Amino acid sequence: MLNIVVLAAGKGTRMHSALPKVLHTIGGQPMLAHVLQAARQLQPDRLIVVVGHDAERVQAEFDSADDVHFVLQHPQQGTGHAVQQAVPQLLDDGAAASKTLVLYGDVPLVQPQTMQALLDSSQEGMAILTEILSDPTGYGRIVRDAQGQIEAIVEHKDANAEQLQIQEVNTGILVAPTGALKDWLSRLRNDNAQQEYYLTDIVGFARHDQLPIYATHPHADWETIGVNSRLQQAQCERAWQLAQAHSLLESGVSLADPARFDLRGELHCGRDVFIDVGCIFEGEVHLGDGVHVGPHSYLRNARLEAGVRINPFTHIDGAQLQEQAQVGPFARLRPGTQLGQGVRIGNFVEVKNSRLDTDAQASHLSYLGDAHIGQRVNIGAGTITCNYDGAHKHLTIIEDDAFIGSDTQLVAPVTVGAGATIGAGTTLTRDAPAQALTLSRAAQETHTQWQRPTKKVTDTESSSE
Repeated sequence: MLNIVVLAAGKGTRMHSALPKVLHTIGGQPMLAHVLQAARQLQPDRLIVVVGHDAERVQAEFDSADDVHFVLQHPQQGTGHAVQQAVPQLLDDGAAASKTLVLYGDVPLVQPQTMQALLDSSQEGMAILTEILSDPTGYGRIVRDAQGQIEAIVEHKDANAEQLQIQEVNTGILVAPTGALKDWLSRLRNDNAQQEYYLTDIVGFARHDQLPIYATHPHADWETIGVNSRLQQAQCERAWQLAQAHSLLESGVSLADPARFDLRGELHCGRDVFIDVGCIFEGEVHLGDGVHVGPHSYLRNARLEAGVRINPFTHIDGAQLQEQAQVGPFARLRPGTQLGQGVRIGNFVEVKNSRLDTDAQASHLSYLGDAHIGQRVNIGAGTITCNYDGAHKHLTIIEDDAFIGSDTQLVAPVTVGAGATIGAGTTLTRDAPAQALTLSRAAQETHTQWQRPTKKVTDTESSSE
């Protein structure tokens, strides 16, 4: 039987923010969300989150998580006191195999395989996740006896000169038999420099009860980065992003520079995908075989099929692109956009809730909203679908092989027939018939007696010259 307790009650004073610390994001998700996702992979029997500062706001963020049991710590009097609040929620069948794993909401990157290794190492005793640091300043030190067995964890502020030289440190993450943990928590005292109830003091109780204490290390150093400041948040973010980049590289994705890559959701890639520098991926993004994403592009909740090419500085949100489509540079595809095979969307073109069929193209400077655009349609520069009347959205239909001249306004609802041509500068307010030229232009006039206005020079301006 496995309980997992996540401590998430801290205020995060050094973050200098109104947002609770555990709701600050790494990789586009709250830190606490990372911890919960990893914890769930161990399939715990009980998942408990201890909240404190701005508890209602933290709970509201995860109100759809029906597997999480929230308990309140108020006031906050240390890590031991926090776990004490979870005791009534702990499941314990009395068996030696009943364990409780303690995690931290501000240590967001610990991986399931590291948690599992810690559980496996605990055997019939308790186990602590430790690290060897060249600079252990600020961390609790792992004190071992002459036989190398762990006998205590001493917090940095309480350590003597000899203990401060120890480089093996406590990450705070531990697992203990649930029955024994309940007993140890009841015996905690706060006679220390901080006047807090330290969870680490249970190590001394385990030694006294002759329960073995084991240690294991994380699979990667970045797993145990704790976040207490904006600087540490940035360091954690970069570590996470670099880990995601390395994973993609190992899977065959080509990244122009792993250090200039940001994943804030899920990215699924086929073979021979290339991603240039400065690209951001949010939500769920699928890139098919041979997709090329140009520099400084943003993709969110998008699906790009094989051979799609995204040119620099392109924004794609909620769009689907079929094979060999090309978009950008400086283009924007908004939710509901569907591009057929070979469609070309050029610079400064915005498309919203529209479908463009095979080989249609809008090369530059256009807005296409709420439109169905057929095969091989050419959209000239400066074309606008006037889809909104101030209260409702209306549909524009452009059938196959139509040609829309530059600087055209299509006032929806309106249909352009197959093979029709719309002359440049037209404002189309009625349906245009197929295979015909439709245009609307004011008669051109020339006024030979007209004179361009000139600026009137004042006396003050004359004297200054």
